[in-house]
Amino acid sequence: MTCARLLLRFLHERYAVDTVFGIPGVHTVALYRGLEDGGVRHVTPRHEQGAGFMADGYARATGKPGVCLIITGPGMTNIATAMGQALADSIPMLVISSVNRRDTLGRGQGRLHELASQQQLMAGVSRFSHTLLDPAALPEVLARAFAVFQGQRPGPVHIEIPIDLFDAPVEMNELSPPARLYRPTPDPEGLALAAQWLKEAQRPLVLLGGGCVDAPEAARALVERLDAPTVTTINAKGLLGRDHHLDLGANAALPAVRELARDADVILAVGTELGETDYDVVFDDGFELRGRLIRIDLDAQQLVRNQQVALGLVSDAGRSLALLAEHFPETLSRDGAARTAATLEALGLQADPAFAPFVPLYAALREALPEAILVGDSTAPVYAGNHLVSQPVPRRYFNASTGYGTLGYGLPAALGAQLGQPTLPVVALVGDGGVMFTLSELATAVEQNLPVVIVLWHNQGYEEIRRYMDAHGVTRCGVDIQAPDFQTVAAGFGCLATRIGNPTELARALAVRPSDGPLLIEVDANAWLEAIGS
Repeated sequence: MTCARLLLRFLHERYAVDTVFGIPGVHTVALYRGLEDGGVRHVTPRHEQGAGFMADGYARATGKPGVCLIITGPGMTNIATAMGQALADSIPMLVISSVNRRDTLGRGQGRLHELASQQQLMAGVSRFSHTLLDPAALPEVLARAFAVFQGQRPGPVHIEIPIDLFDAPVEMNELSPPARLYRPTPDPEGLALAAQWLKEAQRPLVLLGGGCVDAPEAARALVERLDAPTVTTINAKGLLGRDHHLDLGANAALPAVRELARDADVILAVGTELGETDYDVVFDDGFELRGRLIRIDLDAQQLVRNQQVALGLVSDAGRSLALLAEHFPETLSRDGAARTAATLEALGLQADPAFAPFVPLYAALREALPEAILVGDSTAPVYAGNHLVSQPVPRRYFNASTGYGTLGYGLPAALGAQLGQPTLPVVALVGDGGVMFTLSELATAVEQNLPVVIVLWHNQGYEEIRRYMDAHGVTRCGVDIQAPDFQTVAAGFGCLATRIGNPTELARALAVRPSDGPLLIEVDANAWLEAIGS
């Protein structure tokens, strides 16, 4: 058996990989020999960045690693941005690439797709990057990759295979099941101390991040027993269920929640970075915790970043939440529902001028597609949705405004989510500026017959940067860009499209969405704002 065939067998038969994203090239054709016959679906994006974003969306929607097959050199520099986004948000992604022949590496001979060190380049956007020099080591390297996905803080892993090794013979023994890996559980003494502090607390606050998405029942049980107001970050939306009475949403950067946080005497933070893009989206370092902070995270280094921690536990989030709840056989009474309701009332999200124009947009989506996965780019409706949207379960709301904050994420990530969850409706929320980064992926959506609804907010440029320039006294430059005729472009790709200008038209468009292909709904932002009186 060749090294390339061994790789595909391991991915499919040992690690249950059923979908890969990639664009074949002369350096990777050996990987495609027998690929379709091996039971693995191959999806061809139109750019390697799109491949990475699709793998990211697939992983977030399913909880399974997204897998990419990428060519040497330009393919890898193209996917680097998507890997950066996945690294920032701890998304499991396996990127397998080719690299030039072993005897040419680092020699600067001007060979096709040559980089000085592809491995070093990718090391900065991955948990680890490995150059395979011995084909017999492939099973071990793959095992290390999946150990990262299952046993520690996830993120992208890069494995590059020199092109002279793809057809190298490898001895193939009978495949054994992958090892069962268990994440660490919290130290009992530390957990008991955490429970004691929480029992003594009079004004507890809980902060739950994306590390908790696989434990919604445990999260809900604990915060209800603590009777504590709870911040759920953007990547944690849905943890407590839709409109839960203790859920403050992803509003940690807003004044009323900041006041609640400053006043809390004990704070429990689980599976959250306490990072800027969740807790300080106004970028003024104003999120302050004065009470005793208990942190639980898989990553020991993360326990001491961003806020002063009093007690840290290295542990799996879900297991910690469940074990901690056992310390509270009786539900505490800390006025949690009233404190949450008062804080939400003070926020006044529905009437906030920054969010109010998008209230009817999300109301229409919720009415027509209540179970939808909402996947967003960095665009005005998404910035508002981060504060307004409440989802019924986790893994139904994610976007690129967190962490790395790249543009062009929304469309391809939505396609990946749809491929991973074909029975759920998926909505891509994009802007006319950001979508131009990856608009070519409309071709992939049509080719794969993916019924993704693409809501394109068209405000003729980079509105967020316009406001930022205005706020800082900078004359607008480079932000009033020309957009194409999206209706014509969509038609050229074979994508059904319509243009709307008010909530009623949005509801009508959603009602007639096709079931066998994408629908692009272009929202004229000026008409929309005029229609709702904003």
